Amino acid sequence: MKLTELFQRKEFVITSEVGPVKGCCRNGQPEFVQEAKSLKDYVHAVNVTDNQSAKMRLGSLAASVLLKNQGLEPVFQLTCRDRNRIALQSDLLSACTLGIDNVLCLTGDHLRQGDHPTAKGVFDIDSVQLLSIARSLNQGNDLMGNDLTQATDLALGAVVNPNFQPLDLQLLKMEKKLASGAQFFQTQAVYDVRLFETFARKTEDFGVPIQYGVVIIKSPQMGRFINENITGITVPQWLIDEMAAASPEQYKDKAVEITTRLLRQIGPMVQGVHFMPLGWSDVIPRVMERLRSTCQCGG
Repeated sequence: MKLTELFQRKEFVITSEVGPVKGCCRNGQPEFVQEAKSLKDYVHAVNVTDNQSAKMRLGSLAASVLLKNQGLEPVFQLTCRDRNRIALQSDLLSACTLGIDNVLCLTGDHLRQGDHPTAKGVFDIDSVQLLSIARSLNQGNDLMGNDLTQATDLALGAVVNPNFQPLDLQLLKMEKKLASGAQFFQTQAVYDVRLFETFARKTEDFGVPIQYGVVIIKSPQMGRFINENITGITVPQWLIDEMAAASPEQYKDKAVEITTRLLRQIGPMVQGVHFMPLGWSDVIPRVMERLRSTCQCGG
């Protein structure tokens, strides 16, 4: 089912994400499929990352189809880093043909972050242009205006970063994505409630569903690593200190507590949540059970 249909029904849309394996998946169920299946009762859909952090893995389209075959709703992430405009359009046609309903359009992480740092990036177009192309395919035409034998029927998502300063520049890009066809947004990870309040207030009139994105912080070391190495995300000192006050055996319990608290504060400002568990998907059912027990699952 399209996420846009869930938003139209005023449901609080919950998604998580998995990363495909670095290998072939001809036999059996790979770990990422099992991880996604463990979330079936707690999320509406599962994002499938596309060579995340520029590290080569199983393709996100093939991985999305594997999830679809298990009765899960995938969100096919598609980046501009590794494909030109011909390949991107072909992959969108393939996704629709294979029964994929939801696509998240991204520019892609820089190659210097990955395991093939000397590879040549494509970046023929960016995420704004990719959205425009995807909308054209939904309308029955390719980028050059040529007719398709059958139009695609894809729900188109995009990413926004409320941490970006100055925020107005990020909002301008968000407006460009809206004008190009974005139908919903997932945010980068945010841990500053006041900062998110400002973002939510400034985007109220955009009239587009927004999912709050949260990376599960697993340890104080992870929080410090993000601050030192990942641009565009800041883990506040209070969160690092809370994790540091716990023993390693308590990190997962503390992650549940902190994530639940953030969702209780930010949930009412948005139309959904997007979890980025980085292997700790078992945290998500615990967080959702806590939220459900207090009827604080969002807007």
